[in-house]
Amino acid sequence: MAKEAQQDQVTRAARRAVLIDGIPVATLGVVALALGSNPDQTSAQKAWWIAATAVFSLAVAWVLVRAFRRADEYLRRIQLESMAIAFAAVLVALQLATLLDAAGVLALHQLAQLILIGGVALWLTIADLRTRLHR
Repeated sequence: MAKEAQQDQVTRAARRAVLIDGIPVATLGVVALALGSNPDQTSAQKAWWIAATAVFSLAVAWVLVRAFRRADEYLRRIQLESMAIAFAAVLVALQLATLLDAAGVLALHQLAQLILIGGVALWLTIADLRTRLHR
């Protein structure tokens, strides 16, 4: 019983650390998205948008590396399997969107961002559910 309680505390601490690391990164993502939402940008605005997007991408990678280093083997396996499932879902969804774009049903540029964001949401949901249900 004590070992299970200790494991729950370790899991909570890992989630809290990822949340603390992830909040500034998510805020930076919103800023990058807001900077890129203007269709009539000057060259300086484009440079700021590209810089913010690059910093956001590096910050996401940094948060993931820190989370993987803190995790034990079991949590690493869950994360990698969840990433693989989400990656496969994104690939299938992008293929379907490409086919629909070629058929003239939908425009690909409208769906690409939603598909990628949905893939990240799927990855996080699967990882969270598997962590909660299999511990």
